[in-house]
This record gives sequence, structure tokens and C-alpha cells, in this order.
Amino acid sequence: MPQIANWLTDMDGVLVHEEEALPGAADFVAALREREIPFQILTNNSIYTPRDLAARLHSSGIEVEETSIWTSALATATFLADQVDRGSAFVIGEAGLTTALYEKGYTLTSSDPDYVVLGETRTYSFSAITKAIRFVAGGARFIATNPDVTGPSSEGPLPATGAVAAMITAATGRKPYFVGKPNPVMIRTALNRIDAHSEQTAMVGDRMDTDVVAGMEAGLRTFLVLSGSTKAEQVEDYPYRPSEVVDGIGDLLGMLDD
Repeated sequence: MPQIANWLTDMDGVLVHEEEALPGAADFVAALREREIPFQILTNNSIYTPRDLAARLHSSGIEVEETSIWTSALATATFLADQVDRGSAFVIGEAGLTTALYEKGYTLTSSDPDYVVLGETRTYSFSAITKAIRFVAGGARFIATNPDVTGPSSEGPLPATGAVAAMITAATGRKPYFVGKPNPVMIRTALNRIDAHSEQTAMVGDRMDTDVVAGMEAGLRTFLVLSGSTKAEQVEDYPYRPSEVVDGIGDLLGMLDD
């Protein structure tokens, strides 16, 4: 197989669990930086800006630049800018999403938007969801950052973007276009940021249904780590396979010396 020259890696379940770095994660990222190997850290979380996430990783002992973090919010803003230059959007989401859209020249509006853009927030508003339903029913195009139906919290699962998108779909009959994983669009835009080719790039993730399938469909070599969501016995439940299964990202350190 071609030598791996570039790396994409998921964040939660691969590098960190809640606020704690997973074994080998800090060493793996440090090795990428020391060897000047191009990489991007991918996350479907659209709440935070790359600066926020870099600070979160720093607090767990992982040092990384903001430019090495690629979120579903950034991918969504990039996608929309390619579709409609300097368009308008009614947004349900947090600073990670609104900042990304603003930086792409989008106008955030509550009046006749080109798009309804749904992201993740910890405070979904019934009023905002109602407006979104009316805009989508009235012809606004419906975009969502990612299809995850729940998100983690210290008290248990929380409803996330996919669950609220389903509510809007049920009320309008219109499904959103999801930009984040498992859509390979998010992988391709990350590759573009580091000028990488798919045949020389690997994707590391902890979920078969997002990370692995997105990497596979984008033509990347895929590594499933068992430090997060997918367990070893669950791999056989899927009709596709990762290139390799390892316990954690620390097991891949040796590959950086190849």
C-alpha cells in the first residue's frame, strides 16, 4: 500500500474522552508536529470554534494549532460559500457555526433566508425551531452540520443536530443535506486544507458509522480505534471493514517512522 503521508483523526474517543487525553494521544500529535507531517483533527461538534477546541486540547495536555482543527461548522460554511457566494442563512447553533458562516461572508438573518442551517446547541429554542420549520416550508434550503442524533454529557445523552433535524423534517417533509461525517465532503475539504491526496492519507476514528465509512468512501486508509464508541464485537455488524483495528491511537505511533 502507498506510504501514509498525511493523517486525519477524529477527536472525541480518539484523542480525548470528555476532558482527559486518551493514552498515546499527546505523543501521537506531538510526533506529527515534530516530523512536520500534515494532519487535521476532525470533529462533528459545531458548537466550538477551532480556538475553543485548541484550548480544550491544551488543557488535556495535547498541543495543537487552531489551523489543524476542522469542524463540521467550518465544513458547512465552506460548502455553502461554494454553493451561494455571500448568501443568507437563518442559523440555529452556537459560536462555532455562526463565526464560520460570518467569516465566509454570509449574512445571518431572520427574514427570508437562502438557507436554514441547523447545528448543535445545548439550548435548542422551540421558537427558533418553529421559525426554521416555516422558512423550510416556505422554500429555504435545509442544511445541517451533522447527523448525530445524540451528544454526550456528564448526565447522559443529549438531543443533538440529527434529532432536531428529524423534527423539522417531520413538520415539513423536507430532509436536510448533512455536511459532516459520514459525508465524505467533510473529508475532502479537510484534505484540501493540507493539499493531501486520498491514496496517501489515513483516517483514524472510533466510530464505524461515521469515521470509518467516511474515510472509506473518500478513498482513505482507515484505522478504527477501540477507545471510543465502537467495540470490537460490533465491527462484524457492519457490511464494510476498516483497514485495521487497534486498541488506541498510541498503537499507530510506530507508523509515523515508516
